[in-house]
Amino acid sequence: MDRWKGRVALVTGASVGIGAAIAKSLVQHGMKVVGCARNVEQIQKLAAECVSSGFSGTLIPYKCDLSVEDDMISMFSWIKVQHQGIDVCINNAGLALPEPLLSGKTSGWRTMMDVNVIALSVCTREAYQSMKERKIDDGHIININSICGHRVVNHADAHFYSASKYAVTALTEGLRQELREAKTHIRATCISPGLVETEFAYRLFSENPEIAVATYTSVKCLQAVDIANSVVYVLSAPPHVQIGDIEITPVEQSM
Repeated sequence: MDRWKGRVALVTGASVGIGAAIAKSLVQHGMKVVGCARNVEQIQKLAAECVSSGFSGTLIPYKCDLSVEDDMISMFSWIKVQHQGIDVCINNAGLALPEPLLSGKTSGWRTMMDVNVIALSVCTREAYQSMKERKIDDGHIININSICGHRVVNHADAHFYSASKYAVTALTEGLRQELREAKTHIRATCISPGLVETEFAYRLFSENPEIAVATYTSVKCLQAVDIANSVVYVLSAPPHVQIGDIEITPVEQSM
């Protein structure tokens, strides 16, 4: 990770869970990390923790609504002015809403597509353009996907979410192909976790929290730091190594 010291990473959805763990880990490894989310106060608290821990990097909180394109464009413009640009983009932000295919609300489907697919694509495009204009040839774009982007779970509340994550699988491979066609050494990677004990299930099953509790007690779940460690592994790979997709699941998880 030495070559990343002092360089700039963007982590979306950095206020809690996996995003917060990734941001903290990259700061610990000496990177300048712009952590964005709608709830910027939690990122500010995490930034203070990084300072008190004596980490060599810096966490820079930025308030951004990833369902609003103008917010994202403004964020990248601000990063260009304040920190020259992006070297690593971690598209972590994502959400699931309990909207089945037969009875779900269109507004819920649109929200999932806006955050899980469109925002990821906008951030990817803007990060690449930032790298290109500064002639950065060793950048990295990492999409935090899900095993639901590779197989459909038998749960109606997760079916549209799965569709959005299948899109992330396709987008990552398409990105890899376009990067090769552009004759750049910028790399693209997908990390697809199974059950990770975060706020995710509690948000998905907010009206039935007992389902979330049962989900997280059914097996020994992954922790957010496990995914952060995977990000560090990917970024630590030699320049000639392309890590396309990592599936990381609890040993006890059957799916």
